[in-house]
This record gives sequence, C-alpha cells and structure tokens, in this order.
Amino acid sequence: MVRMLRPVLFLSLTLALAALALPALADDAKPDADAAYRQEVESWRKTRVEGLKKEDGWFTLVGLFWLDEGENRFGSASSNKVILPEGKAPAVAGALVRKGEAVRVRVEPGAKVTHDGKPVTELDLQNDLAGEPTALQIGSVSFHVIKRGERIGVRVKDTAAEALKAFHGLDNYGIDPSWRVTARFEPYQHPKQVPIPNVLGTVENVPSPGVVVFERGGQTWRMDALEGSPDGGLFLIFADQTNGKETYGAGRFLSTDPPKDGKVVVDFNKAYNPPCAFSAYATCPLPPRQNHLALRVEAGEKKYGEGH
Repeated sequence: MVRMLRPVLFLSLTLALAALALPALADDAKPDADAAYRQEVESWRKTRVEGLKKEDGWFTLVGLFWLDEGENRFGSASSNKVILPEGKAPAVAGALVRKGEAVRVRVEPGAKVTHDGKPVTELDLQNDLAGEPTALQIGSVSFHVIKRGERIGVRVKDTAAEALKAFHGLDNYGIDPSWRVTARFEPYQHPKQVPIPNVLGTVENVPSPGVVVFERGGQTWRMDALEGSPDGGLFLIFADQTNGKETYGAGRFLSTDPPKDGKVVVDFNKAYNPPCAFSAYATCPLPPRQNHLALRVEAGEKKYGEGH
C-alpha cells in the first residue's frame, strides 16, 4: 500500500510545485511584453526623428507668402512678393501669375529655375491640394504652391536651412504602457462635419467618421476623430492640461490603426507635435473644442526648444 502511495504523492507534489511556478511564469511574460512594446515605441520615435531630418522636412521651411491676383514677382530682393533666401537666388528670378486658383510661373532669363532637373521658362503649377505640388528649384531652395481655403500661397524650403542644421532630436516623456489605451470607437451613421480651426485664423469643416471614447482616472473622455490613413486609420487632434507647460501650447496630433470590432488602440506615447511647433511657416489645424481634455496627458512628445 505504501509503495502504491509513493507515486501518487510524488505526482501530487510535482503538480503543486508546477502550480506555484505558473504565476512566476506569467510575471516573467509581462516584462517581456513591456520590453517589446518599449522597443516598438523607441523604433517609432527614431523613425519620427529621421523624418524631421529629411531635406524636405519641416525644418527646411524658410518662407510662406500669399499671392495676389495677377503678377507676383519672386527672387531674393525684399521688394518681391515672394522673397527667396538672400544670396541663393537672383534679385528677381521671375513672376508667379495667379488667375483664381490657377498659377503659372514665368522665369527671367539666366535665373536657372528647374523642375525635376529640367530648366523652366514657363510652366503651370499644381497646388498641394490638387495632388503632388509642382516643385521649382534654384540651388538649395525650392518652392511650391499651396491652397488654404480661398488663399493661394507659396511655401519656400531650403535644404541648407539653419533650423535643420540645429536640429538634434526631440524630447519625450518616458514610455508608459498605461497610456496605450484600448478605446471604444463609435462611428457616426453619416460622417459628421467638424469645424476645425487653424493657425491662419480660419475654420474648415472636416468630416469625422466617429468618436473615440476611453477611460482614464475614473472618468470617460471623448474625442472626435478625423479621417487618417487610406486603410481606415484615424487622425486625432487633441489638447490637454500639459499644453503650454511641458508640451506644445496648441495641442498635439495622434494617428491610429483602423478600428476593429468597435475598438481602436490610442497610443498617447506616440502623440506628436504639429509642424507649427517647429516652423512659423506651417499652416496647422488646431484641436476642436470637444477634443480639449481636462487632464494631463503625460505621454508622447514634449515641446520643442522654446516653443509654447
């Protein structure tokens, strides 16, 4: 009888020890998951910095000028409507002729303006909202037409801009997995038109596919989402109580993957600054009133430099 009990006792002891080990294995798995998540966010942030360092990034912006109807001269002279960086273009390089939304460039002889590497004398220019804008170049300087509401402007970039040379990275909050929130997505039956203000002082109605709802600090928070990536991802413009102190004063942006089964992951560790945090020549949208959160979102990018 004793001999028969020994295997049973041994098996029971083995199972008991295994049961005791299960919580430890679960605890070990969590740090591994956290480490993988942190690595993912670090990789995302690295890609973000690399994007800002590119020669067509926001740090290369050196000018924004609004065109009048008719002829608008461009060049390095201060008397031009569109002023290019001094010493990097002729005093008068040509003229941009606006007729409504249409813009045509006429280049002065010897100005060496090119498009796609080919010399330009006259050319119709496509603005950024009509598709890929027609970029004109003079040495390290490029410029193209933009459309904002009824306004037609010219955005000037310089691959040798001082702001780009001075950029050495971004400041972020520490990665906090609790700010990776699984939110509820409540689609609107028909896209809702959301008034979105911008830094130009105008307001544009933008379609919202639905509202994002999440819990934090025992409260429920709601934000109208805008259309994001072509595959159905969402774009959020939000403000919170860190703005103007630790983070950029005009709020931050956040992109998500497409909602699935009524849920969407909102990762505030990937909240990022709008272009206006880096350049006075950007035309950023601002958070709608309903996306002003009365809490501190201590996650994502902090303000850049002395920006407010």
